[in-house]
Amino acid sequence: MPAMSLTVPDLPPPGAPRWQGLAPVADARTRALVLGSFPGLRSLQLQQYYAHPQNQFWPLLQALWPGHPQPGRDDYAGRCEWLLARGLGLWDVYASCEREGSLDSAIRAAEVNDFVALRTHCPQLALALHNGGESYKHAGRTQALGLAAVKLPSTSPANASWSFARKVQAWREALAAHQLL
Repeated sequence: MPAMSLTVPDLPPPGAPRWQGLAPVADARTRALVLGSFPGLRSLQLQQYYAHPQNQFWPLLQALWPGHPQPGRDDYAGRCEWLLARGLGLWDVYASCEREGSLDSAIRAAEVNDFVALRTHCPQLALALHNGGESYKHAGRTQALGLAAVKLPSTSPANASWSFARKVQAWREALAAHQLL
């Protein structure tokens, strides 16, 4: 009988990697801040919010403003400007965290972003649009700054229980209620 060799898989190092989040996309025109939890791995690699091709964030926003085409995927700066021109900004609730993969459920040892500092740079900011449940866990922090807080269905591909049309409708209602459409 020939000798059998066992292959032992490489084990990950102890503890999940610590990741640093992205800078906010916001300016003096920002009236509403879309707050995710923390960027997925693809977004961190590209240093772009909602960079995973299956995330519905950018297509969803395009559906809300169909007469105003967004710049393409290859023009992230243009997309950010398109967003800012509509009074929207982007950030995440977590500045950094430990996480294996991209799921919110894997986030550990998270540090929350400094919303007070951002508020001073966005004098018109009145609304926090929490993109998903993990973000909405921090609604109290945004409300403490005098911001209205709205929980929206996550645009993540992990949120498969909501259809695209249903997500668009929920986002449309929230933005319309705050005169952002």
